Amino acid sequence: MILAAGLGKRMRPLSEMRAKPALPVLGRPVIAWLLEWLHAHSVDDVMINLHYRPESVEQAARHFAPQDMALHWSREPVTLGTGGGIALARSYLEASDPAVVLAGDMLLDVDLSALVEAHRASGAACTLVLRRDPRHQQFGTIGVDTKGGVRRIARRFDLGGETRAGVFVGVRILSPEAFRHLPQRPENTAFEDLSDWLAPALERGEIALRGHLLEADEIVWEPVGTPAEYLDANLSPPSVSFFSPTQLVSKGTKLEGPEADVVLGRGARIGAGAHLRRAVVWENEQVPENFRGSGGVFAAGRFYVCEALHDTTSREPGDEERIDE
Repeated sequence: MILAAGLGKRMRPLSEMRAKPALPVLGRPVIAWLLEWLHAHSVDDVMINLHYRPESVEQAARHFAPQDMALHWSREPVTLGTGGGIALARSYLEASDPAVVLAGDMLLDVDLSALVEAHRASGAACTLVLRRDPRHQQFGTIGVDTKGGVRRIARRFDLGGETRAGVFVGVRILSPEAFRHLPQRPENTAFEDLSDWLAPALERGEIALRGHLLEADEIVWEPVGTPAEYLDANLSPPSVSFFSPTQLVSKGTKLEGPEADVVLGRGARIGAGAHLRRAVVWENEQVPENFRGSGGVFAAGRFYVCEALHDTTSREPGDEERIDE
C-alpha cells in the first residue's frame, strides 16, 4: 500500500496544483518511481489511498504503472492520517503475509525481498525500516535495542534500553497479527499509526515491534516533501537499481542548460532569449521569451522559487502523512 492521501501542506504552492505523489521527477511522477521499485521486487498488487487532489494521483499511477501490476484505490472521504488510512484498507492488507505500507512522497531503493525475509525470521508483528542518516536532526530518529526491538520513537515515546538509532524512511512491514491491535475507533476516524497504534501496543507489551536499521549505503532514500527537496530530487537524482542511467530521465523529458541543470518536461518549450538555471519546467509549459529564473519550478504559467522555500519545521518519524499534513 502506498500512502498518497496527505494534504501536502509543506509542499505548497506546488501541491496546490498536484498532490505530492503526482509531482514529476525527471518526467515521472514520484509514485511511478515507487511502483517501479515495488515491481522490481515482484510486487504486482498495490493499494493506493486517495483524498487530496485524487485525480492527479490516480492519473499518474494508471499511466506509469507496470503493465502487469494491479492497482486498487482506497478513497478517503476525509483525511485519515497513516493509521486511519491503513485501518480503512485493513481487509486488503491482512490478506497478505506480510503487507508492505510505504509513504508516497519519496524516492526509494532498497532490497525489499531481503527486508521481508528478515521480518519473517524475526517473528515481529511489524518492522519499521530505519536508515542511519546524517539528516537525523531534521527528521528525528527511532531507537532500538541490540536485538532490533523498538525502544524509542522520537520524543513521543521512550521505554529505555536503546543502543542504536536511525531515521524512519516511511516503510512498514506488517504481519496479519499487527492488525489485531488496531485501536477500536469508529470508521473514518483519523489517527496515526506510530503514535496512536503501534507505540501504545508496544508499551502495553502486546506487540513485537522491530526496527531494521540500515547503513546509508544500503538504502537510497530521498524525501520529496518540500519544494526544496523536490528541486533537489530533479537536479541531483539518486542512482537506483530499477532504472539504468539511460532510463533515469523519462522519454520525452530533456536535460538542458550549460550544466544540464534544467529539466524540461515532455512538450515544454523555452522562449527565445529566456534563461533558466537550476529549474524544472513541467510538461507542455511555455516559458516566455527573455524570461529569467533560477532555483525553481515553472508550472501553470508561472515560476515558483523553490530554493527559498525551505521548511524549517523539524519532522518526526511518521510525519509523512500526519493528519495536519
